[in-house]
Amino acid sequence: MIISNWGNYPKIDASVYSGSFAEEFQITLSKSGKFICRGNGRSYGDASLHTDIIAMTSYSRFIDFDSEKGILNCQSGVLLSEILEVIIPKGFFLPVTPGTKFITLGGAVAANVHGKNHHSEGSFSSHVLGLKLMGGDGSVVHCSPNENSSLFWETFGAMGLTGIILEVSIQLKKIQTSQIKVESLKAKNFIQAMELFEESQTWTYSVAWIDCLSKGKQLGRSILMRGEHAKLDEIPSEKGTLKTTQKRNLNVPFNFPGFTLNKYTIKGFNAVYYGRQRKKESSFFQAYNDFFYPLDFIYNWNRMYGSRGFTQYQCAIPLEYSESGLKEILELLSRKGKGSFLAVLKRFGKKDPLAVNSFPMEGYTLALDFKIDNETVALTKQLDEIVKKYHGRLYLAKDSFCSDYSLVNYTRTSSKYFDEKFSSMQSIRIQKLNK
Repeated sequence: MIISNWGNYPKIDASVYSGSFAEEFQITLSKSGKFICRGNGRSYGDASLHTDIIAMTSYSRFIDFDSEKGILNCQSGVLLSEILEVIIPKGFFLPVTPGTKFITLGGAVAANVHGKNHHSEGSFSSHVLGLKLMGGDGSVVHCSPNENSSLFWETFGAMGLTGIILEVSIQLKKIQTSQIKVESLKAKNFIQAMELFEESQTWTYSVAWIDCLSKGKQLGRSILMRGEHAKLDEIPSEKGTLKTTQKRNLNVPFNFPGFTLNKYTIKGFNAVYYGRQRKKESSFFQAYNDFFYPLDFIYNWNRMYGSRGFTQYQCAIPLEYSESGLKEILELLSRKGKGSFLAVLKRFGKKDPLAVNSFPMEGYTLALDFKIDNETVALTKQLDEIVKKYHGRLYLAKDSFCSDYSLVNYTRTSSKYFDEKFSSMQSIRIQKLNK
């Protein structure tokens, strides 16, 4: 069957195996060849793609939830959206969450996802208490910070190449309400946005939308949002306390024509988005879905990029080079007219020293969406050169075209924990680059 990830690029023909019990995975692994596990397909690029795929979404049972201590143990195919439905009414929230709740728990570990709170609370790995893994020979291993700790830490960010992630135990975050107290701040350019990020270090959450087509003194103009989980005595009574699901109410029913997204439509969108906030500062309460997962309301929003699909380019640049690196990236995009109306800027905290394959480093990370066209590969190569110049790196959960092994934080070649039974298009490409 034809498989692709959320970017709809690349598309490959693959054999897909699934199972609801660990024994079924053992039978699959007894077959010849190499495999890669795949969650809900919400990663970008060629992550989790291979000719033989083990689909994990049916392996999705809740095993145990200690609602006193906030400790949750689930099979890896459970979606974050399903977890939120269970834990929010009990007064808990995910300790770290990416920009969509429609990923699997195992995928969160494999990519070691980060969120709007990396500067304050780290990556997903900082909150995992234990894992259960199946090796290529079908054996099952329990690991934690204190048991098989090297395997435990190398699994985060390893993109499924240390084995099948069967179960995950996480420490949840206690909350009083499901509302987020938000401050929205306009920045005239990216330098002012960085200043606001630095001023927001005491806030748990911070993120900025950034205009990639603005120029001159407005280069990288932004709207920064910072937030905290609202306390019970802070919210108006009509907001409710621990509400959960809000249904997706929009749908993109077909692939948009390729000409729909261009520098003119993106420039127009950016102008409207930046201009809709009239005041320099605005404060309000927002439901958690609106703050953390705004695009999840639009079903199949990836179709807006057309039938050829899109790629998301996400880089991180060390703090000491962030201003220079971001300036050069934004000037390139503005000069070429290759904007991204979903461009996101975040501040990373300290790097994760134990999670050796983890993407974040202390500094800034910029995520950009580009539709696939005849210029995309050349543009990503130019961006790669800038990121390398400033000692940055790329995020493997988003990558489609990496042409330089030094740009990824990936220890496959030196680790005994990467299992040769597991491979992907991405890992094959990186291995070739390393030769």
